[in-house]
Amino acid sequence: MADKIVLSCPTAPKAVGPYSHVVKVGNMLYLSGQIPLDPKTGQLTDPDISGQTRQALKNLKAILEFAGGGTHSVVKTTVYLTTLLDFDMMNEVYEEFFNFEPPARTTVEVAALPKGALVEIDAIAVLPASIMEKATASTPFGSGL
Repeated sequence: MADKIVLSCPTAPKAVGPYSHVVKVGNMLYLSGQIPLDPKTGQLTDPDISGQTRQALKNLKAILEFAGGGTHSVVKTTVYLTTLLDFDMMNEVYEEFFNFEPPARTTVEVAALPKGALVEIDAIAVLPASIMEKATASTPFGSGL
């Protein structure tokens, strides 16, 4: 079985609970849900769903890139919305990040999200073999971060 490697991305918002930004097992990345927090202040960035979706996806992208992937590596996302009335506006922004061969996705309505956020997005990604070969020889994976 492949080793589990836990990573914390320095350019993403600090976790608001006892969880890791991303866990790597083999060539798989499992990203924790991201809400629209500003990485510098830890506060919500926008009052509207478009701005919040954009920030949540920027946070996911930063974590993906830190772990050696990118939005092209994502195979599945789950989007949590506090109201499905925001579905269309969320989709417009989501498409900016996943406009070519978008990943599989589930979108669900939830009663509430941490810090009063309107949206939270998590992801599963697959790193290509060429990335894995480099990652085992250098940071972030080779260093045990």
